[in-house]
Amino acid sequence: METLLNHATETVLLLFLIITFFQSGIDKIFDWKGNVSWLKEHFSKTLFKDIVPVLLFIVLVSEVVAGILCTIGLYSILTVGTTVMALYGALLCSLTLLMLLFGQRVAKDYEGARTIVVYLIPTVFLIFLLQA
Repeated sequence: METLLNHATETVLLLFLIITFFQSGIDKIFDWKGNVSWLKEHFSKTLFKDIVPVLLFIVLVSEVVAGILCTIGLYSILTVGTTVMALYGALLCSLTLLMLLFGQRVAKDYEGARTIVVYLIPTVFLIFLLQA
């Protein structure tokens, strides 16, 4: 219990990322066709228009691996007090969010880009906490 109290902020932020990235990855797996269709339209006037499925697969893998690393990291913090895996997970989450941000900026979806920044801020804060 003491470990949980000593790492309450990290725990909450990791749970936030685990929920966010697993849900997003699961959505892409179970609605692959719908996601590809929507994204082809979204990127129809960009340099990404012909490679949407490949880019979506890269994002999917990044999200799932980031969720797994965050889960392992949370377990490691709560059981042995180490933060290395959590840091790797948070770093991969931030890289994934930066990929998504870049895509939204290329598509000139500035509202979508702003939404991604809302997720990026707590992720960067978590990286800061895990490095301390």
